[in-house]
Amino acid sequence: MKKILFVCHGNICRSPMAEFILKEMVREAGVGSEFEISSAAVSTEETGNDMYPPAKRMLQSKNIPFTRRSARQISRSDYSYYDYIICMDQSNIRWMRNIIGEDSEHKVSLLLQWINGELINHHLTNGKMADVADPWYTGDFSVAYRDIEQGCRAILKQLRD
Repeated sequence: MKKILFVCHGNICRSPMAEFILKEMVREAGVGSEFEISSAAVSTEETGNDMYPPAKRMLQSKNIPFTRRSARQISRSDYSYYDYIICMDQSNIRWMRNIIGEDSEHKVSLLLQWINGELINHHLTNGKMADVADPWYTGDFSVAYRDIEQGCRAILKQLRD
């Protein structure tokens, strides 16, 4: 079983969207039993809160099922448990290091790193991989959804090959 944890700042927008998008993709592919997928935050600001309503509306508009959930902060034990810890932006990685320490097992990546070079060209700036923009600040859930969906498709493809 492949265990995946998506991480964003508050665990109410991007990481739960990724969690439910990938859960639906693996279900549709008939490989749901091969994956365990969850999400967490680097901060405690939203602990206990459900997914942000605009994120829910975006998933509904794309026919992605989701359930009520409670935001939670990533823990040191998550690093041991999960095979892949996939962050939405570089800031998430920096915050996470304060909680889990160094990534000695090379489990941590950015979501957009999973997409092949052809699809990520529009994400590159100054030679660096761009982040999944936080719709909490941008208000643009459609761009976040697009980036997350592309990243999840790439994850599924690479982990099934």
